[in-house]
Amino acid sequence: MVHRINLALQGGGAHGAFTWGALDRLLEEEDVEVASISGTSAGGLNGAAFKAGLVMGGREGAKASLNRVWGSVGAITHPGLSRWMAPFAQATELYAHALTYSPAYFWFDSMSRAFSPYTFGMVVANPLERIIEDFEWEAVKSGEGPELFVSATNVRSGKIRVFTGDEVTTQAILASACLPTLFEAVEIDDPKTGRREAFWDGGYTGNPALFPLFAKHLPDDIVIVNTNPLYREAVPQDSQSIQNRINEISFNTSLLRELRAISFVKRLIAQGMVEDRAMKDVLVHLVEDDALMTELSVATKLIALPVILDKLKLAGRASMDRLLANRKADLGRRGSVDLEAMFG
Repeated sequence: MVHRINLALQGGGAHGAFTWGALDRLLEEEDVEVASISGTSAGGLNGAAFKAGLVMGGREGAKASLNRVWGSVGAITHPGLSRWMAPFAQATELYAHALTYSPAYFWFDSMSRAFSPYTFGMVVANPLERIIEDFEWEAVKSGEGPELFVSATNVRSGKIRVFTGDEVTTQAILASACLPTLFEAVEIDDPKTGRREAFWDGGYTGNPALFPLFAKHLPDDIVIVNTNPLYREAVPQDSQSIQNRINEISFNTSLLRELRAISFVKRLIAQGMVEDRAMKDVLVHLVEDDALMTELSVATKLIALPVILDKLKLAGRASMDRLLANRKADLGRRGSVDLEAMFG
């Protein structure tokens, strides 16, 4: 029996390496087929790499495609910084703390708060662009393989814009990953509005967007790969920790809103208040490692050091492995996330 699922891939900068690991493990499960992918920022990057590789070379092609992308992401970092940080790598929380309070990150963070990216113009270009341009774009846009949805935020309207099919381009993925304090808004001629629109990171309005996965022809199961911790026990008290938690809450808000809506619909269905199949009974599953993610910070999202990418990949593989070992039998039958308890 083949289990068909939808994937919802969160953004989170370099923490997207966790999703890399989760997808790497999922590709080893021959009886699980991905019908569609909704991704934002790093989630959109992972989704496009996954689809391109799968269409071109099957499961091994998808693994190789993801490996190439994240190998290139790790190569963006200056090797001197990597060597300086290496002694901290074994203790993740110490590593994140050292990076957050390093002179390099302090300068970087101060500059991003003091100056607009428009101050320097195209000098501040998104380093992902050269990586994304190397994708096999015919495969990304192909009707074969999983449907792909990439979300960005329209700067003027504040609304979500979901790109799919031929709309998924280098510019669309860059728009989905455009942090407004670092990069100029990505401008795209949008046939939906008939004008040239400006876009910022999709995480503000859909991280990731779940509603494209509600289409009737898609399976009921949605596996969310979460890179932003939903819960932190410790109340942040220093300025960097406060900014970090604000970032996490901001980028989880849209996801929580959609999960609450799913919970409400499921309750209506269970109570017989809607006609059978009039609304989709979505089955939600979650791949996460909040224990690891709470040890990390905004700094580890923005500075992609290879040592932390490797740790995130291994954690993603382990988290997906747990879901498959414990919950694969639930696919197509029931969700593995207790939404009532989450919103009770």
